[in-house]
Amino acid sequence: MKKNNLILDVSEKPSLGKWIILSLQHVFAMFGATILVPILVNQAAGEEVLTIPVTLVASGIGTLLYQLCTKGKSPVYLGSSFAFITPMILAFAKTGSSGVFTGIMAVGLAYILVALIIKFVGVNWLQKLLPPIIIGPMIMIIGLGLAPTAIDSIGISSSSKFIWQNVVVALITFITTAMVATKAKGFFKVIPFLVGIVVGYISACLFGLVDFKPVLEAAWFSIPKFKFPFINYKPDFDALIIILPIVLVTISEHIGDHTVLGTIIGKDLIKNPGLDKTLLGDGIATFVAGFIGGPANTTYGENTSVVGMSKIASIYVLRLAAIFAISLGFMGKFTSLVSTIPNCVLGGVSLLLYGFIAVNGLKVLVENKVDFNKNKNVIVSAAMLVIGLGGAAISLTIKDFSLSISGMALAAIVGIILNVSLKEEN
Repeated sequence: MKKNNLILDVSEKPSLGKWIILSLQHVFAMFGATILVPILVNQAAGEEVLTIPVTLVASGIGTLLYQLCTKGKSPVYLGSSFAFITPMILAFAKTGSSGVFTGIMAVGLAYILVALIIKFVGVNWLQKLLPPIIIGPMIMIIGLGLAPTAIDSIGISSSSKFIWQNVVVALITFITTAMVATKAKGFFKVIPFLVGIVVGYISACLFGLVDFKPVLEAAWFSIPKFKFPFINYKPDFDALIIILPIVLVTISEHIGDHTVLGTIIGKDLIKNPGLDKTLLGDGIATFVAGFIGGPANTTYGENTSVVGMSKIASIYVLRLAAIFAISLGFMGKFTSLVSTIPNCVLGGVSLLLYGFIAVNGLKVLVENKVDFNKNKNVIVSAAMLVIGLGGAAISLTIKDFSLSISGMALAAIVGIILNVSLKEEN
């Protein structure tokens, strides 16, 4: 692959001042999206499932572990994954926090297993199992399935009380995010959600919608609320069928992000360090995140954008960014301030965010030129969308063993079976 005029290559170390500035740039790029995951999960669950401090620490530790597994050959930052928002909410409703964290650790182990298989067998089997006609609808289900949460947050659903101040703040947040995403130049174009949250938060303050009491009461330094298995909870495997199928989507996302990043830096990351090593790093990072009570990790599109924009691919920058993220997790006042963001601000951002996720699923289908003149493709995608969004569920009980498959998990299984069993048309 041809090198693309990088200012700093993967193994190059910048001067101290530039090192700090560039590292903070990566932190800001991932921050807005990363903190949204615990906030949105807690909002939908109605209580605290994840915490922002642990999420930031898990993100930083995960990035360092990934760099270790890939021997510093891949300039990737790991942040919390949007794909797991709905499964975590459903898992919490079924089993509580224990099922959520057990499921996340299981996902990490699944990544590691796939990495080992790829090392010894190759990657062709994975591409056949997860073609675009499966991945596209799965991503669309993730985004569209979360749509009601955004509407409820804004306060314009049929079951919510209409408060005009909330709607105005949500509108300001939405418009700001959209304008930054489409009109901004340079680094600001990479962080539309963070800018939207900041502007929305300021407008919420002007309307008197923010309670600063938690910030005043918080300590400057505080230990994150880590949750360890067998210490804070007993592992619960009942929710695995809800969370594990998301691996089908996130592994494909992993491959896509590394392919795009490889094009930017002029290196084939799928071959060197190799998909087996990058998936291993992602898997270990996700397992550790679940082990300490954080959300699953994922490769970040924001990170890819920053590398492409700045032409800085130095792993030293990413490692310092990871250390900064871990440090933020221990700053009590800062994380308390983030927790005061009103629901209407989150609703305004989510209105765009969830739509972005759904449209990315459509983008997968378009970019891979999936032919919907073929009935097979129509049947597979139609069945997946209706099952995934329609609330379908199957429960099986055999003696003392019970199994419940619903929503996204059922859609993935049905899609794979249909794609394999239906014959290709001439």
